[in-house]
Amino acid sequence: MAIWFSKKRKHKVNELTKHEVKPINYSAKIIIAWSKAIEGSDEFMLWLKDNGYIELVMATYAIYLKDDARAWLPKNGYPHLLAMINGTEGNESAQHWLKTHGFDILYHIALAVEDEQESFLWLGENTPADIFMLAKSIKKIKDQIEENHNDIHSFRQDV
Repeated sequence: MAIWFSKKRKHKVNELTKHEVKPINYSAKIIIAWSKAIEGSDEFMLWLKDNGYIELVMATYAIYLKDDARAWLPKNGYPHLLAMINGTEGNESAQHWLKTHGFDILYHIALAVEDEQESFLWLGENTPADIFMLAKSIKKIKDQIEENHNDIHSFRQDV
């Protein structure tokens, strides 16, 4: 059995696939609809789905910790949305990836959700109100999920 533990596994970094990165440039109307969907509005979630914003529907499910949605995002051209979501959960490498690749708004949304006041200030000064609203909506849900995970009476209930 000791032999099994001492085996060195070879990971070939060059074999990792690079994912396409599709643009995300939404009007204020779409961002507000997404914010409402994140907060739990089935009506807005259905509207996003019916109007061709499946990536925002999947991102919403990913915010709610659904693994199939988290797998869907990078496979379909939205690794930056998944990195933002992972960044909201304190994943520093995801935060670094966003910053390195120039996704400043997503980077600051992730940090703002993590209670970095400088990022909330940055969003307030550099983005329209709908983006600030989006960050607040994600923060509200992520805080609820965190609270449920820390409450023994609501164990395994994600919002």
